[in-house]
Amino acid sequence: MNDTSTRATVAWRIQPQGDRCLLVYFGDGIDIHTGRLCLAAARLLREARLPGVTDVVPSFVAVAVHYRPDGRDGPRYAQRVEQIEQILARGVAPDALAGREVEIPVCYGGDHGPDLEDVARHAGVSTQEVVALHGQPGNLVFMLGFAPGAAYLGVHDERLNIPRRASPRTAVPAGSVAVANRQSMIYPSQSPGGWNIIGATPLVMFDPARQPAALLQPGDRVRFVPIDADEFRRQREAAR
Repeated sequence: MNDTSTRATVAWRIQPQGDRCLLVYFGDGIDIHTGRLCLAAARLLREARLPGVTDVVPSFVAVAVHYRPDGRDGPRYAQRVEQIEQILARGVAPDALAGREVEIPVCYGGDHGPDLEDVARHAGVSTQEVVALHGQPGNLVFMLGFAPGAAYLGVHDERLNIPRRASPRTAVPAGSVAVANRQSMIYPSQSPGGWNIIGATPLVMFDPARQPAALLQPGDRVRFVPIDADEFRRQREAAR
C-alpha cells in the first residue's frame, strides 16, 4: 500500500481473483471520487504495458488486472503485485475530465417508462421532479458490464435511491432507461432486467459495426435530456 505521492495520497489494497486476475481496490462504496481514481489507475496500468497483462478493467471501486497465468509470459503473482504498487506509488490523480460529455435524449413515462409513477411514489416527489432529478448533470460512466455496451452510471440524488424491482422482467426493450440504487442503466439490447424503467432513448447504445461499438465509455459524463414521443420516433427512425 502506498503512503505518499506527488500527485495524490491514495490508499489501495490488492487481492488475487483466481489464477489470472487480481483486483486493486480504491474504496468500498460507490462515489464519483473513487470511480475517478479507478479510471486514473486503469489508464496508468494500461500505459505501463506490463508483460503478460491481457486487459485492465475499471469498475465502481476496483480495477481488474487480467494476465496470463503461471508466469510464462510475465512475472509471477508476487512480482506482478510489486510492479503494480511501484506504478501506483508514483501517484494517482483522479481523472476529473477523462471522458466526453454526452447528452442522452430520453422519452419519459408512458409505454417507454412504465415504472416512472412507482419511482415517483417511492421518492415522494412528482413524476416531473423525477425527470428533473434524473436530468441533473454530472453522471459518471463508472463501467461497462452485464451486456455489451451496458453502462453503469451515476451517482443520482439520494431521492433516486430506489431498490430494484421485486420481480424482474423477462424482456426489457433495447434503449430502456432504468434506475436503481442512485444509478442509471441503459439497456443496449432486449434482455431480462430488474431495474425500474422510467423512459427510453432512441439512440443505439451498442453497434458491432461502429467504432467503438459501445456509445458510452468509462469516464464519460452523461446528461439526460427529456424529449417527447414525436421526437423519440423521429430520432429512432434516423438511427436505423
